[in-house]
Amino acid sequence: MPRSVNAVASKARKKRVLKQAKGFFGRRKNVWTVAKNAVEKAMVYAYRDRKQNKRNFRALWIMRINAGARLHGMSYSQFMGKLKANNIELNRKVLADLAMNHPAAFTAIVNKIK
Repeated sequence: MPRSVNAVASKARKKRVLKQAKGFFGRRKNVWTVAKNAVEKAMVYAYRDRKQNKRNFRALWIMRINAGARLHGMSYSQFMGKLKANNIELNRKVLADLAMNHPAAFTAIVNKIK
């Protein structure tokens, strides 16, 4: 019995990987074995960095809120503690935006919790 190979599926798989490798440099974009490894590694980085991106943004928001709070003589932890005590449910993303782009609104929040 002759050997059976599914050329259609393997060609489609290679085509899909090479399409994902579009924009890579050198042989990484057009040689199957090199492109396959490059795409797998890129997917690992993408998965990892989707998580890291969330951490980085949270850290940035905390820095901005801290800077805004310190202008009013409070630390970040005091500010957040008083927010919770006064049942003001604004998340860090919104607070950071107010501290950076709308200082008057941020000042109003600080005055409300003092």
